[in-house]
Amino acid sequence: MNKILCSFLLFLILFPAACTKHDDPELEEPGKVIVLMYHRIVKGEATNLYERSLENLEADLMYLNSNNIKVISFADLGEFSEQGSIPEGNYAIITFDDGDSSWYTLVRQLLIDHNMKATFFLWTYMIGSDSFITWEEVENMSNYMVKGGERPFTFGSHSYSHSFLYDNRSRYATLAEYQSFLDYELGRSKEIIEQHTPGDVDVFSLPYGNGAGDEEIIAAAERNGYKFIRTSIWSAIDNTNLDLMIIPSLPMLDASEPDLIGYYLGISETYN
Repeated sequence: MNKILCSFLLFLILFPAACTKHDDPELEEPGKVIVLMYHRIVKGEATNLYERSLENLEADLMYLNSNNIKVISFADLGEFSEQGSIPEGNYAIITFDDGDSSWYTLVRQLLIDHNMKATFFLWTYMIGSDSFITWEEVENMSNYMVKGGERPFTFGSHSYSHSFLYDNRSRYATLAEYQSFLDYELGRSKEIIEQHTPGDVDVFSLPYGNGAGDEEIIAAAERNGYKFIRTSIWSAIDNTNLDLMIIPSLPMLDASEPDLIGYYLGISETYN
């Protein structure tokens, strides 16, 4: 009798545990990436649309920090693409276009102070002239290393002559001539930059944002060894538009407020 009673009590103890419904694991929220686009950085007040003051640039970097927006590289974005999705969280890629000398005199130290990485797109024909950065400064920045051996400053191409890549198509009588034009703009600039920087140049920024998504431009980029094309399409990146050859961006202009970044990432519903 005692044996039967013990068996019954053991059944009562174990049965509820066996039938208890376990909560399903919480699904991760899909992540987002914002690619920030800058041009010239100035001390004092910006005087045209594409300038941004050093003070405002620092405010942007502080906004990223205070809102847990992790600064990543295009290589990291490539890994997200290989994985098939963006991990939970908010991310930013910092980019600069053209080749202004302020990158070396102002931006470099600010990024070092905030422990942030960035990609700089060079208009190669103009480097070393007028108000542009010099090749010696490019070499200095691209070879700078932080603890652990990482190089935080990457250089990409903004083409050789900063031409309208798509709009200039009508100037060429044949497709072969147009393809030759594209190969020179993308290929020659890549070749020159690689003479002054470590590693391969695999990131391209469309001059004027002209030709985003165009098949011939994408094909030329792939022929010349590029893995990424940054466009001027205003948007953040999520799992629905993770296309490495049509990467959208957010221009940070003279009067842009830092919370514009949060608006595009969905952190804030409004911006100033």
